Amino acid sequence: MVSLPHLPLGLALGLALSSACLAQPAAPPLKLTLQQAIDRARQYGPTFIAANLAAASAHEDAVQAKAALLPGVGALSQFIYTQPNGTPTGVFVSNDGPHVYNQQAMVHGDLFAPGKRADYHRALAAEAVARAKADVAARGLVAVVVQDYYAMVVAERKLANAQRALREARQFLDVTEQQERGGEAAHSDVIKAQIQVEQRQRDAEDGQLALDKARLAFAVLLFPDFRQDFTVEDDLDSAAALPPFPQVQDMAGRNNPDLRTAQAAVEQQTHVVESARAALLPTLSFDYFFGINANQFAVHNLDQRNNLGSVAQAELTVPLWTWGAARSKIRQAQIGLEQARNDLSFTQRQLLSTLQAFYQEAQVAGSQVDSLKRSVELSAESLRLTLLRYRAGEVTVLEVVDAQTTLTQARNARADGLARYRLALAELQTLTGAF
Repeated sequence: MVSLPHLPLGLALGLALSSACLAQPAAPPLKLTLQQAIDRARQYGPTFIAANLAAASAHEDAVQAKAALLPGVGALSQFIYTQPNGTPTGVFVSNDGPHVYNQQAMVHGDLFAPGKRADYHRALAAEAVARAKADVAARGLVAVVVQDYYAMVVAERKLANAQRALREARQFLDVTEQQERGGEAAHSDVIKAQIQVEQRQRDAEDGQLALDKARLAFAVLLFPDFRQDFTVEDDLDSAAALPPFPQVQDMAGRNNPDLRTAQAAVEQQTHVVESARAALLPTLSFDYFFGINANQFAVHNLDQRNNLGSVAQAELTVPLWTWGAARSKIRQAQIGLEQARNDLSFTQRQLLSTLQAFYQEAQVAGSQVDSLKRSVELSAESLRLTLLRYRAGEVTVLEVVDAQTTLTQARNARADGLARYRLALAELQTLTGAF
């Protein structure tokens, strides 16, 4: 143990702690599954958060519209001073005295207010629209996460393929050098093998760069600090099977958020029409007051009569003439309703078309998975046989290099094919929900 006799105690402790921290092994990178990545994206995805906040705000609008249908209770505490002029009322006759005290509890309610009721139903429909849009944002976020997640997985696989191809190229370089020393191969074979090693080295460097870029792009979506070191679990070989198309079509009809949004928009616009029509109808309201409205702030006046009491009133408001504004609002609302119905019809047609296209994409991608795996196996066997024939002097170095390139391309193509199937399933599930 090295002693530090001439250093201050604080500095010595700091150096000791720094040495201890440097001696500790670095923590392994965080490893995420797809579901963990989705959960993290929901915490930091701005579009998803904004859609959920909009849905929460729409819910508060519905709460406020419902509260407007219910009676309200208030209180009034007031003192009015009027300049005296020698009469009981003072200067301002309407104030009924130099001193007026109002201490009252008031209840106001609408007995018949069709406009407010239509506004309440419209707020409920608007909340349904906002929640459907939040579902759209959630599924869109999942699709983005799946795309970025498997971009990292594919980048990791391609890097591993490039590193494996580099090792195979170096092994072949050793073979050519041995063949040259034995007089069984020309020096040009060694040069070609060296060129191949250099190319594979560059491919590995490019693969590392592609992985780092994919990690950075994904980290922005998952972490508050994009410098977080993490990896993802490679589950490309465990993809779910594609359900039959009738089942997928039924799920889309029941769970598609775009369709729900369009349907809720039609319902919302229907209540807008009702609200506009309600402007032509009368409204009936009532008010009830209990308390004091007197010249003395007391339960009894100077003649010992009650100052404390109650009064009730009802009010009927009938619209008679609005210069056509009310009917114009009705026509405007009906135009909006027609537009909402057109949007619903287009959404239904677009859903069927997009569903068919996404399903066919998933079908083709899924059907090619086994073929791509078989291509890797055949390419590996071809390389093995070509190497044996090269050792026997039956083929040239170019055929070996070609076989190595074909194997690397087959491995990369299989990784792309598996990711393509996963992405196709994710796109299909944006229309149908999980299956």
